[in-house]
Amino acid sequence: MRIPYPQLKAEFKRVLTSLDINDAVADACAAVFADNSRDGVYSHGLNRFAVFVEYIREKLVIPHALPALVSSFGAVEQWDGNMGPGMLNAQFCMGRAIDIAKNNGIGCVAIKNTNHWMRGGTYGLQAAEAGYIGICFTNTIANLPPWGGTEPRLGNNPLVIAVPRQGGHVVLDMAMTQYSFGKLWQYEAQGKELPVPGGYNKEGELTTDAAALTESKRPLPIGFWKGSGLSLVLDLMATVLSGGDSTPVITQSGRKETGVSQVFIAIKTDNERNAALIEEIISYTKSNSEGNEILFPGENMLRTREQSLKDGVWIDEEIWEKVKALEK
Repeated sequence: MRIPYPQLKAEFKRVLTSLDINDAVADACAAVFADNSRDGVYSHGLNRFAVFVEYIREKLVIPHALPALVSSFGAVEQWDGNMGPGMLNAQFCMGRAIDIAKNNGIGCVAIKNTNHWMRGGTYGLQAAEAGYIGICFTNTIANLPPWGGTEPRLGNNPLVIAVPRQGGHVVLDMAMTQYSFGKLWQYEAQGKELPVPGGYNKEGELTTDAAALTESKRPLPIGFWKGSGLSLVLDLMATVLSGGDSTPVITQSGRKETGVSQVFIAIKTDNERNAALIEEIISYTKSNSEGNEILFPGENMLRTREQSLKDGVWIDEEIWEKVKALEK
């Protein structure tokens, strides 16, 4: 079913304020979840909201905690997230990176002791909307076997790169697995087969069965060994730059997927001069369609957003009813 965007956001805010979260924090968090569903990232919108509420109840997420500066050197800053809402910490950090880049050309902000940022593309878009190139990444709990292994030892560490563009920003937001776990859960809930194999079942066979992958916990890294290597170095950089916890520490702590480390980079660019260059690259890429439409990263999101604002946000009715029952 579809419901109006304001109704979706209002319901999120109602639940959060009922948890004694102040209006400003509740509104900001509700907006992130509603925006994610509006843009088609359902796994980190409505579908993830109840988990966020659970983490607040368990005091794994501290709603009113604010980030604190740890150190600053040149265009690089380290912050402590104090276990606050990951989305708000992430917005703050990208904002700081943009401010630093205004005078330095580039700004890099790393944060430790933060929480799940939901959709990473949110912060790439934040930079692009301000006219900056945005790069950000996070580590996670171990949920990806390294290439050649069978047990999760790497995080499905998302990487986001956003480039400002008139008419729609280019936003690459990708996990290190062929399918994010959110996407696997979505396919499983809908009873659909994956378009291409997404990993190994318990018997060690490549499969397009999403349920078999969530059971085996053996997703396939993108690019096979290349995705495995990329996941490793993203964890290394997030940990070293922030001075925070690594995927091994987060996994072995027993505190679920909290206290992660993240990095946010903003790069100043001459958007007017670069506009023609960007269009040339996109146009050339699209010219080899051979009857199939070629989309740049973020283009389909813009279409989904437009439809959501026109016709209402698509939601899973069963999950919607569960959210409406929260804190009543």
